[in-house]
Order: sequence, then structure tokens, then C-alpha cells
Amino acid sequence: MLQTLFTCIGWLGVIFCTLGYFLLSVKILTAESRIFQLLNIIGGLCLVTIALESNDLPNAVANLLWMFIGLYALGRQLKTQRNPSKK
Repeated sequence: MLQTLFTCIGWLGVIFCTLGYFLLSVKILTAESRIFQLLNIIGGLCLVTIALESNDLPNAVANLLWMFIGLYALGRQLKTQRNPSKK
């Protein structure tokens, strides 16, 4: 049962990251889009979870970095929106 849960989390990560990249590639989303960043953050977190569960540390680190890049970009966007004069 627990293994099935982790597998589902892993597949959700693949879906979110791939969907974000696809929507960016076909120009439905932009790199500055909150939705794009959230797809990357959530997808990365899901992939980190499954990588840690299967003891795949290089994959976990790569997806953790991917997730933190999304968090950083989203944080900058939110900060810019609150203080539009400080671009």
C-alpha cells in the first residue's frame, strides 16, 4: 500500500514537471507565470519524495535544486509585485 502511494507521488511529479515544460514550450505559459513555477515546485517535491524513498540521492538532489529554483523565481515575482518600484 505504501509503495503504491510513493509510486503515485512519483508519477504526479513527472506529470507536473512535464506539463509545465510542455505548456511553456507551446507558449501557453511563460517562464514568469506563477502556474509554471508552481508546477515545477510541486513536481520537484513529488520527485524528491520518490527519489529519497528509493535511496536515489543524485536524483533527489537534482529535483531539490529544480524545486528551489522555482521557489526562488516565485519569491522574486511576489516581491516585485508587492514593491513594483524596486525592479
